[in-house]
Amino acid sequence: MEILDVLTSMAKTGRLGPVFSGADWNDVTAALGEPWDIGTMSRNRKWPRLFAYGDLELSVCRCRKVSLICVQTWRDVVELPPSVVGGTGTFPAGLKHADVVSALDRAGCSWKPHAPLTFGNQCALTAIASGANFTFEIPEGEKPVLNVMGLPGDGHDCSARTTGQDH
Repeated sequence: MEILDVLTSMAKTGRLGPVFSGADWNDVTAALGEPWDIGTMSRNRKWPRLFAYGDLELSVCRCRKVSLICVQTWRDVVELPPSVVGGTGTFPAGLKHADVVSALDRAGCSWKPHAPLTFGNQCALTAIASGANFTFEIPEGEKPVLNVMGLPGDGHDCSARTTGQDH
């Protein structure tokens, strides 16, 4: 599988294997193994936490549900879990805007420009099926290059405070 196939599939379905907004963290780790724990997203609380499987980054709420998903594509190589993408899970980066748009069009995945993230040296588009966002950096004098692809959160607001889970 090529990286554009992976990202296009994510844009159409809103998921990458067991990973989707609202997925149970135990199901994700059972399928993909233990991730790299990047740390908390707040200085004052243990949760939410950011975890990574290579360049697949997941924010997990204190109730152990996946709340945000992104694939970092700004590095030289994009690494994703081989168990869900096949092969080595390693892909060349440097995806051009035109290639992403072409892949989405070929897959029948409608998209539109995303004005709130289009300014200065970046532009963005949103896949209509899932709300996936593709944000591109525009290096001076060059064509836009994909920086990150993200799947939207499901609006989850964990108000169920459980003793010992939050701190």
